[in-house]
Amino acid sequence: MVTLTFLTRADCHLCETARKAIAEAVAGRDVNVDEIDIDSDDDLSGQYGWDVPVVLLNGRQHSFHRVDTDRLSKALAALGA
Repeated sequence: MVTLTFLTRADCHLCETARKAIAEAVAGRDVNVDEIDIDSDDDLSGQYGWDVPVVLLNGRQHSFHRVDTDRLSKALAALGA
C-alpha cells in the first residue's frame, strides 16, 4: 500500500484545489491518504510553512504548491497503487 501524506493548512485556496486533484488521482487505488495541518506541528510548519500544499508519497516529496493529477496518477502507478 502507498501512503500519501497531504500537508495543508486552513484557509489555503491552493490546498482546496490540491485536495480535489488528490481525490481524483487516488480514486480506486490502494492508497492510504493522511491529511495533516502543518500549523498543528511546529516542525512541519517550520519546514513547509510557505510551500503548502505538499504531497509526500511514502515519505518522499512529490509536489508542492500545485498538484498535477496526471503526474500524481503516474507516480502512484509506478509505486504499484
